[in-house]
Formats: sequence, structure tokens, C-alpha cells
Amino acid sequence: MPKRPTPRKWRPHRNLKSVMQQAFFAPVGLALFLATTGCDRGTSPETVRTLAGGEKAVHARQQAESEMRSIIATWSERTPLTLGLVYLYDGCGGGKAKEWFFATGDDHYKIRCSMYVTAYFGADPNRMAETIDGILTAGDANPGKVPFDHDFYYATQVVKYYRGEVDDPQGPGTGEPSQLSEATMPTLNWDQVRTSGLQRQLIEEPNPCPEGTNDPAVRRCLHEPASTSVSELRRRYGMVFSLTFPVRDYFVVMK
Repeated sequence: MPKRPTPRKWRPHRNLKSVMQQAFFAPVGLALFLATTGCDRGTSPETVRTLAGGEKAVHARQQAESEMRSIIATWSERTPLTLGLVYLYDGCGGGKAKEWFFATGDDHYKIRCSMYVTAYFGADPNRMAETIDGILTAGDANPGKVPFDHDFYYATQVVKYYRGEVDDPQGPGTGEPSQLSEATMPTLNWDQVRTSGLQRQLIEEPNPCPEGTNDPAVRRCLHEPASTSVSELRRRYGMVFSLTFPVRDYFVVMK
């Protein structure tokens, strides 16, 4: 009678053993990796304040504000609009610690300073065609300061719309226009004057300056003049235009 083989003692398969080892050491390896990169932390408030108050940041801040105020002055002097209010918010923030998941890019820089500016103007609602045509004329003569001119076909259609020469310039059923915009340029918005009721779009008030924003050079908020509101401009002139600049990152220090 043949001899029965002796049962072999079960041992984990080499591949299974390898998988178990990897499963055990992976979290340990990740922890060690994170520990060794722990120096990549977010920028401290003290460092933000030091960089934001430095000579390079101050110069960049002054230059950015000067350029935007120069554009606003040109609009006030060369267009039919009357300047009534300027809102400016300027803030510097520190970069975040290394973002391993859901990266936003905020971990790539030490500090980033940004400026937001909107100018508000009063105008006569009964002279919309003349007002917008006057803006385009100013753009013909000052292309670096007024980005809308008579080569902008849609803008000329808006003028014709307010003259009663064409229907809705954006197409049938789109209603009264309320904006002119160009990529990377300031956006011009205005109160609708032909639309009534809940459908009418009006320029909104700027956000109030939050408490604690008077902290140069880390953050500033200007509402000039402080006593003027969009509603007051509307009562005084009949309607309001707003010129909103793209957010400008004027000072960035990368890690």
C-alpha cells in the first residue's frame, strides 16, 4: 500500500506576504515622508507683514493703484460720465502648507498681494445713446485707457439700440443690454433704463469695508468719498455706470 504523503505546513504565498508587508509599511512610509517635508508650512503672519511692507511690495502697490486711478481719471475727463465713487480693496495673504490633496495652487507662493478696484459714475438716463457713443469716441482717441471704441461692433449695436434703430443687440428676446466687456480689460456695466419691474438690472452697492482692513500694508479698503453711495448717485444723476477692473495680483513671491 503506497505511503500517504505527509501534509505540508501552510505558509503564506510569497506574493501575499509581499502585499501584506506593503500594506503595513505604506502608512509608515507616508508618515515619514510627511515628517521630512514638514518644513513646507504656510507663511506666518509675521512673514506676510514683513514682505508686504517691503520696498518691492510698496513700489508694486503704488504702481498698480496709480495705473488704475489714471484710467479712472481718463474716463472722468474724456467720457460723458461723471465720477462719483471709487472702491478699492487691497489685501496680502500668505501661501498655504503643501497641499497633498485637492490642490489649489495656494501652496506655491510665500505671499500674494491683490487689488480690486471699481469706479462708479453718474449719467443721464435719457441720453444713453449719446453717452455710450461718447465712451466709444473716447476709446478711439485713448485706446490704452478706454478699451471700447467704434471698432467694437457689439458696442456700436448697443448705441443703435438706444437710438431705436435695431432690436435687442444680443439677439431676439435677450432684452436690454447692460454690459460691455473685453478679455483682461475693465468691464463696464450700467443701470437698465428701458426695463422695468423685477427684471431690471441695477448697479449694486460695493461691499462695505470689513472691520480691521485699515492695516497697511497687509490690507486696505477705501470707499471714496465715504459718505457717497450708489443709491445717492442714482438719485443725483438718474442712473449709474460702474467700471470694474480685473483682480490684479501686483506682488507675488514664490516659494
